[in-house]
Amino acid sequence: MLEEFFDFSPRLLELDRQAMELCRPFFEKVDAIRDYNQVKMLRAFTGQKVAATHLVGTTGYGYDDAGRDKLDALFAQVVGAEDALCRPHFLSGTHALTVALFGVLRAGDTLLAATGRPYDTLEGVIGIGGAGRGCGTLAEFGVKYDEVPLLEGGAPDLEAIAKKAANAKVCHVQRSRGYSSRAAFDLETIGRVVQAAKAANPDVIVLVDNCYGTFTQTAEPVSVGADLIVGSLIKNAGGGIAPTGGYIAGRADLVEQCGHRLTAPGTGRELGCTLDSLRSLYLGLYYAPGVTAEAVKTSIYSSCLLELLGKNPIPRYTEPRNDIITSFEAGTGEALVGFCQGVQAGSPVDSYVAPEPYAMAGYTDQVIMAAGAFTLGSSIELSCDGPMRAPYTVYLQGGLNLAASRAGVLLAVQRAFGKEL
Repeated sequence: MLEEFFDFSPRLLELDRQAMELCRPFFEKVDAIRDYNQVKMLRAFTGQKVAATHLVGTTGYGYDDAGRDKLDALFAQVVGAEDALCRPHFLSGTHALTVALFGVLRAGDTLLAATGRPYDTLEGVIGIGGAGRGCGTLAEFGVKYDEVPLLEGGAPDLEAIAKKAANAKVCHVQRSRGYSSRAAFDLETIGRVVQAAKAANPDVIVLVDNCYGTFTQTAEPVSVGADLIVGSLIKNAGGGIAPTGGYIAGRADLVEQCGHRLTAPGTGRELGCTLDSLRSLYLGLYYAPGVTAEAVKTSIYSSCLLELLGKNPIPRYTEPRNDIITSFEAGTGEALVGFCQGVQAGSPVDSYVAPEPYAMAGYTDQVIMAAGAFTLGSSIELSCDGPMRAPYTVYLQGGLNLAASRAGVLLAVQRAFGKEL
């Protein structure tokens, strides 16, 4: 079927056939998670009595926006939280994390990064190493920062976390890998971090960056004791339909504090018109379990194909998936650029352009990003990026459906490693 539409080498088509055969039993496990989450989603919609009137937004200040408030309650039920802010007003996952951190931290408090250095874009938010100086970082507001490096092999250092959490206000856990080579954390691992931190300090607030991990399992990190979870709606939770937005969910008192930081102290979550965004947010959330499953299948398939090529991807296709990302070392800048350009060539939008590395705000190195997406920057759609630094690691994520994403991955492999095929 693929050869009817694209000019793939016979060797690559044979590797594709092998990969699809090897992946079938693992796809079945993904389907089981999808089905559970989809029925849970339906039950939340019916339980919350979502009506057609909730799909219509407001203008101006947004007072009495019933659809906005219903979406908050719906999202909270789906992820098992006391309360949630699920809003189009979050500009990105980093923005949602920023709101959460500024919402619960005060001058003199300590933020502990329990799973190593956070993702690049948070360095300027926190003020690590002077990043973001002059822009109103947490450091400039008197918030102290500490971190616990991961153990060799990528596991959290529970003993060190317990020691440092004793003096921390917030314990930050990054579920996905960022620009590192570790695997994403499952709920069991996150639960162990929560237990270690709270054994030392029962009042510490455990905040989980849940970006890329939403709906990859049948529960979310609040089920293992996280106080807040944060994510983006142009990743898993938006189902490829939400045009923007993000979420903060968890303990009701903490979500309320975050609401006052999202808008303004004293007005909080009562403000924020939704214009014509609500239908897309509801529909995207409803579709999210199925779309996330397609992205996870794309990740499994990619890992298998890359393993057959001898590229040692992380995680292996046989390992459980706790986010939608597959990474591997391209080895050279040329291969990293070629792989990203191949993904772009297999995208439904802007397939004819060739991405190049550039200095992107919030990143320490030049970055190349491929995302021929219906929503600009959406990484639940097939996308690929990586920093231009050795060992030139490729981070592949997303995929609205496996059939098209499979073709995109094959184009990327052929563009980057054609001489090896």
